[in-house]
Amino acid sequence: MNASTQTQAHEYELRFQSLFDEGRAYAFPCDAQGHVDMDQLSDRARQNYLYARAVIGREVAMPAVLPSRLH
Repeated sequence: MNASTQTQAHEYELRFQSLFDEGRAYAFPCDAQGHVDMDQLSDRARQNYLYARAVIGREVAMPAVLPSRLH
């Protein structure tokens, strides 16, 4: 991933909203298409990302690509 791709990747987040607690969600930096660079995640973030993907429809909603809240 080059520097311009890294910059673009942090403009968006892939957000998995909790189905049971409106104030809770998992969010991960991604590109405009929702692709998460797992190599750039910490070990804990990677585990959370894989968990969120595994519980779609049971604990979290389908993920949405949103503008990053960090900007």
